[in-house]
Amino acid sequence: MDDNFYFAFSLAVFAGLSTGLGSLVAFFAKTTNRTFLATSLGFSAGVMIYVSFVALFPKSLEVLTVFFGTEHAGLYTTISFFAGALIIMLINSLIPQSENLHQAHFIEERAEFDKENKKLLRVGILTALALAVHNFGEGIATFSAGMIDPSLGVPIATAIAIHNIAEGVAVSIPIYFATRSKKKAFWISLASGATEPLGALATYFIFPSIFSGAMFGFVIAAVAGIMVFISIEELLPAAREYDVGKKSIYGLMVGMFVMAITLIMLNH
Repeated sequence: MDDNFYFAFSLAVFAGLSTGLGSLVAFFAKTTNRTFLATSLGFSAGVMIYVSFVALFPKSLEVLTVFFGTEHAGLYTTISFFAGALIIMLINSLIPQSENLHQAHFIEERAEFDKENKKLLRVGILTALALAVHNFGEGIATFSAGMIDPSLGVPIATAIAIHNIAEGVAVSIPIYFATRSKKKAFWISLASGATEPLGALATYFIFPSIFSGAMFGFVIAAVAGIMVFISIEELLPAAREYDVGKKSIYGLMVGMFVMAITLIMLNH
């Protein structure tokens, strides 16, 4: 294993275990901090969207041009981008709408009015299982980015970690109200994020060809598709749900700005 493996794997671990931090946020806040969630989810979406279109998609086009020429590289990059979006869409189709992973505020309100309802435990467990599948796909994306281009791995992992905090809130609140056990809520929430490094390991050992040759270009475009889909289908709607005012939009633009400055600094 080369140094890139350990670096990329540590990014996947960092992103995945951030669900545990979401539990702590939920436990130490009397109610979910909507301003924090709206801004951070918007920020995360801004980072993902900007890096996907400004860095990952052009990088894929550059690599595939070497192997297939200008005539076909654009087509293959575009197909790979939408294939990535389709993959994460299929993964997310396994998540029941009634237990949508970013509806923490709904779960919280429900818990306040029905604290003794044991159905909350089922909500929390189903959300955790759904997130485990979802985070496996994110682990593939985070690890691949870190392996292919370490300078892009850090901002991508950071963006995913930020929105994983919200996922940790979504899992821990119903489990806590159902069981009155912070320990159970924390560990179940943490376990839902642990599949992210498992996705990284599966990528490395089962599909090692991803990190060489033309596969490099296909995967990086697919990662871009995955992140844009997550941003549009999950992060931005969730940010708007929590928003009071335009904090989610401010977070989105700040995320894009931070990513733009980061990329400029990395390229000089």
